[in-house]
Amino acid sequence: MTRYLREHTLRGPLIDRVPASGLRTVVVIPAKDEENLIESLEALLHCNQTHFPAEVIVVVNTSERDGEDCHKHNKEIAGQAKDWAATHSNSHLRFHILTQFHLPKKHAGVGLARKIGMDEACLRLEAVGNPTGVIVCFDGDSLCDRNYLTEIEKHFDEHPKMQGASIYFEHPLEGEQFSSELYEAIIGYELHLRVFVQAQRWAGFPFATQTIGSSMAVRSDAYQEQCGMNKRQAGEDFYFLHKFTPLGRVREINTTRVIPSPRPSHRVPFGTGKAVEKLLESNAGQTTYAPQSFQDLKGFFDQISAFYHSQTYRLPESVSSFLATRSFEERIAEIRSHVTSYAGFETRFFRYFNAFLIMKYLHHARDHFYPDTDVTKAARWLLHNEGESIAKASPLELLLQYREADRSY
Repeated sequence: MTRYLREHTLRGPLIDRVPASGLRTVVVIPAKDEENLIESLEALLHCNQTHFPAEVIVVVNTSERDGEDCHKHNKEIAGQAKDWAATHSNSHLRFHILTQFHLPKKHAGVGLARKIGMDEACLRLEAVGNPTGVIVCFDGDSLCDRNYLTEIEKHFDEHPKMQGASIYFEHPLEGEQFSSELYEAIIGYELHLRVFVQAQRWAGFPFATQTIGSSMAVRSDAYQEQCGMNKRQAGEDFYFLHKFTPLGRVREINTTRVIPSPRPSHRVPFGTGKAVEKLLESNAGQTTYAPQSFQDLKGFFDQISAFYHSQTYRLPESVSSFLATRSFEERIAEIRSHVTSYAGFETRFFRYFNAFLIMKYLHHARDHFYPDTDVTKAARWLLHNEGESIAKASPLELLLQYREADRSY
């Protein structure tokens, strides 16, 4: 057992059944009040068969703060899933249903549930002598394309040095399962997600990556080297995957698709489910960060060479005020003292001014300079096209264009 597994797993192995020899991929699903869990499991079952055995670990969980009705409901969900797993597991794809009830209220939530499942995946991959096996994050209300498992397996086989991946996703935008108002809300929210990442790329940030909890994967050894999944009750995906992006070993898997649910949710303080819930309650349109924030960010990144060569530079006011209390000059001098080339300086600079700091800057700019703006306005701006077709494009038409750009990135 590795040092990480000795020191960080919450307990010993939770699954008694010995993993199949040659196990390469483990999908981990946190589940709480997931009425459609079986549908998600069936989507995985119907995937094309991988070359090597794979497993799915579901962590049905509750908190000690939850009432008995919640515990009872989740026990029923777990029971149904266990019955289903017993009759549908096979030699190539096994399903394991773990129950983790009454988790400590201080940490209980999606982050802890993912951690329990991902730590268990590490144990099972280590048990078969495959420390570089892949742990995939999925959700109990998500679906996927039939080539989902095979494309993930293929990706990591073809890129042995890659530690992690962000997997392409698309929310459903029509149908009879949800109301037209909900589909309208998810169109706006997904457009916000895509504008947010593509605007960072436009500004010059090399590690701009979608971080959706149901749409990411990581190698077991890399997971352990970065001290595993955090216990955050929301945003665990952002903080987790961005531990890997500055290392330059995260790629996009755009040859398959995860289909997350657009449903509203009260289970997390923020994220897709909460954002959709707020949009439906307020009946207001989706907003996003103002374009000027990214224009200022680009103006900042365009001067990295001046920072390296100790040349005179002038920062946009939103950036300079943000950096005023962050000892920026001292940090730049420190970075400069540890490198012998511009390439080395740039690498270290973006490890310092990373995705976390960009998020803090955007909040600072929003609060003090540029209020949030309508997402369609920002989307049109970023397309750099003033033609009439773009000016009149609906949120749905804009989203489809952004999806196409992301799929080909």
